[in-house]
Amino acid sequence: MILKTQLATKRFSQKHGEVIALKDVSIEINKGEFVSITGPSGSGKSTLLLMLGGMSTPTQGQVFWENEPIYQWKLKERAQWRAKKVGFVFQSFNLIPYLTVIENVSIAMRLANDSAREKERILQVLADMKLSDRLHHLSSELSVGQQQRVALARALIKNPEILFADEPTGNLDPDTAAEVLAVLKKLNNEGKTIILITHDPNIAKMTQRTIRIVNGEIEPTARS
Repeated sequence: MILKTQLATKRFSQKHGEVIALKDVSIEINKGEFVSITGPSGSGKSTLLLMLGGMSTPTQGQVFWENEPIYQWKLKERAQWRAKKVGFVFQSFNLIPYLTVIENVSIAMRLANDSAREKERILQVLADMKLSDRLHHLSSELSVGQQQRVALARALIKNPEILFADEPTGNLDPDTAAEVLAVLKKLNNEGKTIILITHDPNIAKMTQRTIRIVNGEIEPTARS
């Protein structure tokens, strides 16, 4: 087990009362797994992803990384853990528009304080993503699929132990989405632990295990 939640609950206070986004969620992720988290819109999928990634403190319960409770760490310790151990890929890519492909990817290396053989590794990861001919292009000069591959390269440049992907194919056409999923499956086959958020049951079927959330709770009939 590399990551788990234990009776994790997340409540938000709003103008018209309290909203329970997650309720008593207990899951375990094993090292090397490819797990999808699925469910209808507003079910708590992204909230759970942020909680697992150390960016949303549970109201109750705990999240454990290799049996250590991450929300009992100091903020700086958790930030260092995210910088070195965790990779994130989002539907919106979150590329910096005025930086080139190679500059966007370089930022993640600097955040992780890892400068050893930096350029060599960046070039290799971008080559793996089939972006060697786009190194000095801005994001506006790339196709949507290429932008998502840059986002993947940025997440992978630190060689994180776990990769969180939040609807990474949501903005892509079917062919480009298939390319991105093929990259994720290849990474998993190489041993990378991946947690994928998706609303698409067909994409969820491509993963090893599915966790389904409905109204903030784990559905007991989900595939395991």
